[in-house]
Amino acid sequence: MLWPRSQALRHFSTGQVYFKNKLKLALIGQSLFGKEVYSHLQREGHRVVGVFTVPDKDGKADPLALAAEKDGTPVFKFPKWRVKGKTIKEVAEAYQSVGAELNVLPFCTQFIPMDVIDCPKHGSIIYHPSLLPRHRGASAINWTLISGDKQAGFSVFWADDGLDTGPILLQRACDVKPNDTVDALYNRFLFPEGVKAMVEAVQLIADGKAPRVPQPEEGATYEGIQRKENAEISWDQPAEVLHNWIRGHDKVPGAWTEINGQLVVRNLQFEDGKMIPASQYFSSGETSAVELTAEEMKVAETIKVIWARILSNVPVIEDSTDFFKSGASSMDVVRLVEEIRQKCGGLQLQNEDVYMATKFEDFVQKVVRKLRGEDGEEELAVDYVSKEINEMTVNMPYQCFINGQFVDAEDGETYDTVNPTDGSTICRVSYASLADVDKAVAAAKDAFENGEWGRMNARERGRLMYRLADLLEENQEELATIEALDSGAVYTLALKTHIGMSVQTFRYFAGWCDKIQGSTIPINQARPNHNLTFTKKEPLGACAIIIPWNYPLMMLAWKSAACLAAGNTLVLKPAQVTPLTALKFAELTVKAGFPKGVINIVPGSGGVAGQRLSQHPDIRKLGFTGSTSVGKQIMSSCAVSNLKKVSLELGGKSPLIIFNDCDLDKAVRMGMGAVFFNKGENCIAAGRLFVEESIHDEFVTRVVEEIKKMKIGDPLDRSTDHGPQNHKAHLEKLLQYCETGVKEGATLVYGGQQVQRSGFFMEPTVFTDVEDHMYLAREESFGPIMVISKFQNGDIDGVLRRANNTEYGLASGVFTRDINKAMYVSDKLEAGTVFINTYNKTDVAAPFGGVKQSGFGKDLGEEALNEYLKTKTVTLEY
Repeated sequence: MLWPRSQALRHFSTGQVYFKNKLKLALIGQSLFGKEVYSHLQREGHRVVGVFTVPDKDGKADPLALAAEKDGTPVFKFPKWRVKGKTIKEVAEAYQSVGAELNVLPFCTQFIPMDVIDCPKHGSIIYHPSLLPRHRGASAINWTLISGDKQAGFSVFWADDGLDTGPILLQRACDVKPNDTVDALYNRFLFPEGVKAMVEAVQLIADGKAPRVPQPEEGATYEGIQRKENAEISWDQPAEVLHNWIRGHDKVPGAWTEINGQLVVRNLQFEDGKMIPASQYFSSGETSAVELTAEEMKVAETIKVIWARILSNVPVIEDSTDFFKSGASSMDVVRLVEEIRQKCGGLQLQNEDVYMATKFEDFVQKVVRKLRGEDGEEELAVDYVSKEINEMTVNMPYQCFINGQFVDAEDGETYDTVNPTDGSTICRVSYASLADVDKAVAAAKDAFENGEWGRMNARERGRLMYRLADLLEENQEELATIEALDSGAVYTLALKTHIGMSVQTFRYFAGWCDKIQGSTIPINQARPNHNLTFTKKEPLGACAIIIPWNYPLMMLAWKSAACLAAGNTLVLKPAQVTPLTALKFAELTVKAGFPKGVINIVPGSGGVAGQRLSQHPDIRKLGFTGSTSVGKQIMSSCAVSNLKKVSLELGGKSPLIIFNDCDLDKAVRMGMGAVFFNKGENCIAAGRLFVEESIHDEFVTRVVEEIKKMKIGDPLDRSTDHGPQNHKAHLEKLLQYCETGVKEGATLVYGGQQVQRSGFFMEPTVFTDVEDHMYLAREESFGPIMVISKFQNGDIDGVLRRANNTEYGLASGVFTRDINKAMYVSDKLEAGTVFINTYNKTDVAAPFGGVKQSGFGKDLGEEALNEYLKTKTVTLEY
């Protein structure tokens, strides 16, 4: 229903317009529209007691804030009003302090809590650019055009707890012309008439004449905000539908299409090297010229002097002088960028800025926009959970990280991540939905295909990775503290291994970025012609990485560093129980300068986020570390979806054979490390020790003596040897594992119980007399449980048969002083890694991975790069 204009009563005095009734208003919103509503309300005699708007961007206030500040009206700039669904106390107190009688929301993009909406005497009214109930949602103008509506308009309605569902106060309509665009509708009707209507609505409320007409459900629609991935043109439509689709998508996100399945033109490069957006090919220039201030004119003159020195062959530098047509080379680009930095107050330009603005006039305009901050990247907004712990303040992001921003899950779902030391909740973390995963994949795909990352040269990619490694090292104490909090890792071990090896991994693969090479291949020549055949190693595209909870950051580094070095983009799902270092890592990638969309983190469950990644048609590679059962499911989903490339590092039951001619002191020390390192939560942990009969009893006795010396306790205590198990369900599984061993007849020599204290602590445990048919002999515990079996003196082949009698093959080990025996055993062991007289000795340069049901593919070393590359063969006849 459309409502007629109300005839308000007015009288005039000294040029100021007054109504019979006036209200104290809080204005909540932003933009030029908000500014005009504010100014008109002030002129009409209402008192705006507070303006609530968004923070300054690049040092520039929003137009609404500027107008209010000029008048001396109190202005509050809040990035958000609530956290985790709850109103921020300080924000609420600031709002309540102004004592508003009515909230007026012109084009407000923030989510305002209901306790603020309902707080004033008269509640809140909102402007919406459609004829409600049709086209509820954030892209109402777009959908008016896309749907082919013959009428457009706006509504002023009373806010409720729904999405644009409150009672209607007034509406206005206009006809939609055949060639109307979003801008045309907005500028012709929705903006000017909308400002007037907001003022009229306030006066109706002040006069007690404002209607509240419930919205009918008939004809109600809700369409989501327009996104690029949904804006592809489907040509199998009538011409009018295509016309409406294209004009409705406007400039953002912009309707798009592919020609012959392969051509999408977004940028054009000319013979002189200049690049422009394709949309501007038929226009006069990249952007409208900006008027220069006196200070900016001085900068322009300085730049002209620099151009003149570089282009010494050009008599006069004019606006139309082209840098490259005048003879400049790539070396001159570097000189230009550096001279401007030196002469213009440290202004940082990129080489690409020169290529995108080759004419002097265009280049000056680009520099001025840089100086004004108009070309700057949006500052990363991070909500932290902060804790004072370990003699420092630890700041932990907890939201999804998608396309360079921390965002809540689309459906607002969260879950607890728990500190295993005491069972307390650290914070609530965003629980990624299917929609969040799809957004992350779309961002990674776009960053690869269209973004800066896809155009970046390999050496520059390496520079970013080196910078990221430096940032990881600079923040290692905070990262190690988060690992201790979230995973139970002993802090000193987290510093050395969890974080230390992550730093090494990124540095190692950063060095590989510009060393990935193909080869030339001599082939049979088809005379009289000659052929040149060569191969190229190319990235795959958007990749997915799913990591476990035992080494949260290190497992991230092992896979993502190789993935990025190869030139791919990625979506990473951390383990549900240990998401926090991955999200802190995401923050550091922004500081390192990684472009948006290159790295995306979606915390949540394997059954939702992980499964969607394995099935997603736009993911070209999936790397997974975890259990064999889940690995099988992932492999099946990857095959059925789009035959995406897969690498799997799965379960293990790694044998460690200890011969009687070993260095027993070393075997005891390293045998304990092979089992108890990182609380036994170690993929290559020795799942079964075979000890030669003649030293078996002494070995067991000495192991138990050493276990009794271990300190079990708070992982942040520097003297702690053994921290809590990662989470409660895992502890319960380990206790059940021990109960099964006792029932089957194995001898429990030590441990097997939960430590009687808060948290998820388990005693280091030793079983002996474990026979080959027992559950303990066949299944992985993934905990601090040493499983010992005896073998007859001298029976090398017999113990090898027993060691290989498993479907797993991740790692293995042997202790002996006999080098011939050691090499013989290493040849026969069926495992991806064999340790001789050592254990757990991994290095970033050494490939790591399993055989049989421990998976396939390699992490680390040069071989890991091949997991994230494809080989293209090119043959040229000449």
